[in-house]
Amino acid sequence: MEIKSIAREAGSRTKVAVKSNDPNVDPIGACIGAKGARKNNITAELCGEKIDIISYSDINEEFISAALAPATVDSVIKLPDSDRAYRVIVADEQLSLAIGKEGQNARLAAKLTGFKIDIKSNKTLEQQ
Repeated sequence: MEIKSIAREAGSRTKVAVKSNDPNVDPIGACIGAKGARKNNITAELCGEKIDIISYSDINEEFISAALAPATVDSVIKLPDSDRAYRVIVADEQLSLAIGKEGQNARLAAKLTGFKIDIKSNKTLEQQ
C-alpha cells in the first residue's frame, strides 16, 4: 500500500489518494478496514473529521475524476493553454456536490491532484 497524496482542511475534511502495489489488494478497502475499523479509529482521533479515501491513478483524467468524489463526473478535458489545468464536466444536479460546501470539495481535489480544476455543468457549457 502507498499513500500517494493527501489534502487536508484541519477539523473539517481530508482526502487521501492510495495505491496498491499488489493487484489482489483493494487499496480503499485495505485503508477502511473490516467494518470501517481503521477509518473509524482515525476519524475518532481527528475529532470526527471526515475522510475520503480515493484510488490513485497515473492517468490524470481518472485521478481528477476520482478526487471529486462523491460527485459523478461526466468528462475531464485537458485545457490546451496549460499542462496543469483541466476542465471537468458534470451533470447539472452534480455541480453543487462537485464544488462542495464553500468550494471545499473542489479545493481539496485540486490540492490532492496538483492540478487546476475548472468545474462546469452541462447546462453552462451549452449556454457558452
